[in-house]
Amino acid sequence: MVEIPLFDQGGAPQPRDRVKIESVQAVPYPDRFRVWVEIKVTPFLERPNLLLTLHDDHDNLIAELNVIETMHANMEFTMHLRGIDEPAGAYALTVELFYETRNPALDSRIVGFLIPEIDGDSGDTR
Repeated sequence: MVEIPLFDQGGAPQPRDRVKIESVQAVPYPDRFRVWVEIKVTPFLERPNLLLTLHDDHDNLIAELNVIETMHANMEFTMHLRGIDEPAGAYALTVELFYETRNPALDSRIVGFLIPEIDGDSGDTR
């Protein structure tokens, strides 16, 4: 008989006060105008909300993503960098986990990353 796991096999689902952001990764795509984001949270009994905000090194909001009552403890997203001509530079991705209200968030993480400049001769990023 085939067994279908209903919960992440990494642990038992937890009540909301024990749900945390376990890891966040942000990796720019080679086109430099998109960012792959992976978020892992504690397996949960009640579905949490997430807010992802991406700021440049001047603290300008570049992208925002809302996740309402996620069903998954492991998530992947693609965030698009819009409204900028040249994306090279330093960025900070903030992830907040909350239930009814964000103030205060139950947990938050900030991850920094760089988008490299493009090498004009070869088209490679450096």
